[in-house]
Amino acid sequence: MEILAFGVQADEQPLIEQAFHGREEIRCVDVFLNEDTAPIAAGHEIVSTSVNADLGADVLEILAAGGTRMVAQRSTGFNNIDLATAERLGMTVARVSYYSPYSVAEFAWALAMAVNRRIVRAANRTRDFDFRLQGLMGRDLHGRTAGVLGTGKIGEAFARIAHGFGMRLLGWDVAENPACAELGMRYVPKDELLAQSDLITLHVPLMAETRHLIDAPALKAMRDDAILVNSSRGGLIDTVALVGELRAGRFAGVGLDVYEAEAGLFFLDKSLEPVEDDTLARLVTFPNVLVTSHQAYYTRDAVGQIVDATARNVLDYREGRRSENVLVPRG
Repeated sequence: MEILAFGVQADEQPLIEQAFHGREEIRCVDVFLNEDTAPIAAGHEIVSTSVNADLGADVLEILAAGGTRMVAQRSTGFNNIDLATAERLGMTVARVSYYSPYSVAEFAWALAMAVNRRIVRAANRTRDFDFRLQGLMGRDLHGRTAGVLGTGKIGEAFARIAHGFGMRLLGWDVAENPACAELGMRYVPKDELLAQSDLITLHVPLMAETRHLIDAPALKAMRDDAILVNSSRGGLIDTVALVGELRAGRFAGVGLDVYEAEAGLFFLDKSLEPVEDDTLARLVTFPNVLVTSHQAYYTRDAVGQIVDATARNVLDYREGRRSENVLVPRG
């Protein structure tokens, strides 16, 4: 029976088809799953979704009415899924609990370096044969302090790179990571980390407890010349509050690969449409801000691991097995 995969990028499709070859028949579509597109899944027992899919109660009801019994999400995060409704409907839900942490950690560093050394501004200038250095001065990160909020696999990978730069390491998490401690990381309360760090990076999951982890008071606790990077989930930062601080001239740089209202925007071409999101429109105008389109995970290595894990999740469902990837087990 055919599986329907929503929100498949052109670069991703060959990897998905290769992963499922000889296992399952799969049809890839580039539209994202939401209340309007959910009816096209009718007759498909299994659907696979991307991180920006809408899997709220209304969408799950439509899927279930059409015969869907399993959702295989191609991401680690699952804050977009109403798990309680899925369980009530008897739908199995699985995610990818692990993929290359280096993809996200390395991209977070790319954002940090780009805003620190004004790479985008410099590149835009040189395309116009403007080779002035005015306004391009950055600073050495060696000897400065990196604050890592969330020290799991990705946070650890980021910390290892920071250690290689010769940075002092501060960490905050519900549990300490011994590997980070071996690098010399000192775990401190969040407010202390924010106040002391030159570079702050977010690597925590989005849940009720972490939504707007970086709110107005947290932003005010940071140094005026701090660099803030978020390659985790957009909802970790109160974007309206961030815009307010940026308007006040604060922060040496902000690198964002995620945005709290990115659903319906990211992964799509909106270049010919009016900008309806005033906050995002204001955010991208700041010269010290770099926004990318949730691409930190987007390496051949990581995507390959994601689609392989998704194929295994489907096979486990077919054969009645349960792995660590299952969020709602088969009823």
